[in-house]
Amino acid sequence: MPRLSYALCALALGYTALAAPKLSPRATVSLDAWLATETTFSLNGILQNIGASGAYAQSAKAGVVIASPSTSNPDYYYTWSRDSALTLKVLTDLFTNGNLALQTVIEEYVNAQAYLQTVSNPSGDLSTGAGLGEPKFNVDLSAYTSSWGRPQRDGPALRAIALITFGNWLIDNGYSNYAVNNIWPIVRNDLSYVAQYWSQSGYDLWEEVNSMSFFTVANQHRALVEGNTFAGRVGASCSWCQSQAPQILCYMQSFWTGSYINANTGGGRSGKDANTVLASIHTFDPEATCDDTTFQPCSSRALANHKVYIDSFRSIYSLNSGIAEGVAVAVGRYPEDSYYNGNPWFLSNLAAAEQLYDAIYQWNKVGSITITSTSLAFFQDVYSSAAVGTYASGSSAFTAIISAVKTYADGYVSIVQAHAAANGSLSEQYDKTYGSELSARDLTWSYAALLTANMRRSGIVPPSWGASSANTVPSSCSTGSATGTYSTATATSWPTSLTSGTAATSTSASTSTSRSTSTTSTTSACTTPTSIAVTFDEIATTTYGENIFIVGSISQLGNWDTNSAVALSASNYTSSNHLWYVTINLPAGTTFQYKYIRKESDGSVTWESDPNRSYTVPSGCSVSTATENDTWR
Repeated sequence: MPRLSYALCALALGYTALAAPKLSPRATVSLDAWLATETTFSLNGILQNIGASGAYAQSAKAGVVIASPSTSNPDYYYTWSRDSALTLKVLTDLFTNGNLALQTVIEEYVNAQAYLQTVSNPSGDLSTGAGLGEPKFNVDLSAYTSSWGRPQRDGPALRAIALITFGNWLIDNGYSNYAVNNIWPIVRNDLSYVAQYWSQSGYDLWEEVNSMSFFTVANQHRALVEGNTFAGRVGASCSWCQSQAPQILCYMQSFWTGSYINANTGGGRSGKDANTVLASIHTFDPEATCDDTTFQPCSSRALANHKVYIDSFRSIYSLNSGIAEGVAVAVGRYPEDSYYNGNPWFLSNLAAAEQLYDAIYQWNKVGSITITSTSLAFFQDVYSSAAVGTYASGSSAFTAIISAVKTYADGYVSIVQAHAAANGSLSEQYDKTYGSELSARDLTWSYAALLTANMRRSGIVPPSWGASSANTVPSSCSTGSATGTYSTATATSWPTSLTSGTAATSTSASTSTSRSTSTTSTTSACTTPTSIAVTFDEIATTTYGENIFIVGSISQLGNWDTNSAVALSASNYTSSNHLWYVTINLPAGTTFQYKYIRKESDGSVTWESDPNRSYTVPSGCSVSTATENDTWR
């Protein structure tokens, strides 16, 4: 959704609040009672914002998620890849927990994204993958061509995560062919984009800072880890996931300042930002321990960051006047924010609560709470007797801390309750002085944030994405890339209904163009991709400071220019297996020549011996990957 600070400068400067508004009458009821009705309202609020059946999105194409019905001051009547993916992740989690009535809207979203990936736009197109980084589109799925903060590299990762959740459910419940034919081609494109472009800067989730963003990088790591596992489940492979995920994890560590997570590598701000809390909750793994490396919600780093982020708002909003540390306050995006004069956001408060609910779940599962020097200040805010050490489940300290953190978390949701509209609707922001709702009304992301926070509060957690097996930082790290496969996803037919459990083999599917119950026969179309992800495995013995590159007769390999040669990765290099490798997206059927070169730390180049190597990229029905095994000569 649009977050450009300058977009509504005149309006923001001219805004005045004349009187303190009345708070929602729901603020006088218990939080439990309010959530019981607000969760229903929020789910309906999301569905009203999805075309073409949603009351506020009837001009949108089927499955298209609008950011808000607001069409002026501000105009959010567009679909953002990021917001849509986060919203569909919520709906998919509800679906996999038994709300099968959400089947059609999820399927329509999947079909809409399959089409959207093919839409050429100012960021590029599908042939090179660059078009997947386009942040927003018109609601009729046409390209938005005016000036904007582009590219934004979080959308493909978040979409892959949402679709993998649905794809795994399909496999687990006997619908594997739909995971293979409908879900995997879209996910494969997104994973390819992540692996190819993760190390390049882009605009952050607020669409203001063009640099490397912690929220983006953390979700890219999760997407590749989860995507590699999903690839195996659908009978495919994702070598580019395997090669780049560890490098992204390594890069993630650079955001840690020693006391908090720096949200962006650029922008000239403090880096204290809801970006980092959102990253922690969206990469929460219920099977993980309190791991600092992946910044799990209960980790020392994430908790220390939570305190620093929260405290940065205590003195800048009038609403927070006189509230002590360790008590919930209104929070926004970042303390330097000037959009609409800079105010609290509903989704920021809900994220602050959700991280704490996640942490409580993890502590209970681990069976202990460990306080380190890094997290001590956080714990002392809520439990005055906190000291460095480990407190086992069943101890009085453990019980007291859990209770105190739960109360602290509930405080953030209670603030949302207090400033929500009387009918339960949630906008984007609320005024920092008077508490009245501001900016876009009925914000889809606000409703999604309410639902996820409530699920975590209730102990309902998403499936594991594999964080515990993907938290080892490699000893040798690089900010490189690998290229996967881009091809158009063509399968858009679905079963008339999905049921939990093992499904019988069925050839009946509903049409993808409407929420109709008519049926058509299902066939597995043969897809001939225009490009193939070719992995070059090169066995080459090297010493410290030496690196292996591939160069060849085609543009993708530098046209024999050693300055444009493609670097291979040594992330799997061991004393017994001197493997260098890279995955490159190459035109199907192309024949070319190539060689490997060795570059020294001083820049000197050594070519392997003659003759030139020759290779023809495979082509044909359903071919998507290939591997070439070589040895230095």
